[in-house]
Amino acid sequence: MNEFLENTKKNIHLRTAHSELVGYWSVEFGGRMNKVFHIWKYDNFAHRTQVRKALAKDKEWQEQYLIPNLALIDIQESEITYLVPWCKLEKPPKEGIYELATFQMKPGGPALWGDSFKRAVHAHINRGYTKLVGVFHAEYGVLNRVHVLWWNESADSRAAGRHQSHEDPRVVAAVRESVNFLESQQNMLLIPMSFSPLK
Repeated sequence: MNEFLENTKKNIHLRTAHSELVGYWSVEFGGRMNKVFHIWKYDNFAHRTQVRKALAKDKEWQEQYLIPNLALIDIQESEITYLVPWCKLEKPPKEGIYELATFQMKPGGPALWGDSFKRAVHAHINRGYTKLVGVFHAEYGVLNRVHVLWWNESADSRAAGRHQSHEDPRVVAAVRESVNFLESQQNMLLIPMSFSPLK
């Protein structure tokens, strides 16, 4: 893991020369050990295809980063997601920690559960203990999956805010409505890398 991250830090500029890196994190809690999570931005599918073709021809990228790291990667997963219409990507006010909450919703899509999910997210925002970075809906990968990326000043401030929200009747009511459409949830605590645009 350390070797992978050192090589990534050293050569990430070769990758960001082709498309925008939104954020790059290591997973601290809630997921597999020695796992990284990163988000890349594309204008559309044609843009992503163009970037992939350019990377395939970039010998410096392949020789200095891709080939040396292949032996260090155990498993890799990729999803295509988009920001939900009622959310824009926000940048936190300062460095902190991130939480990725992944919700597996019931089949039916946002037409079925979108409004109640939005109310649950906004109920947490209105508490003020956490900052919403983005809400992403899966287009390719497991369908009816929504990722909510939160920023907190620290893991302890996040824990304190969560405990307070559990006693807020407005949050409880919004969450109680939303869970009627929920099948499962996983939360991961993410630590941003030094080269991550989101820190």
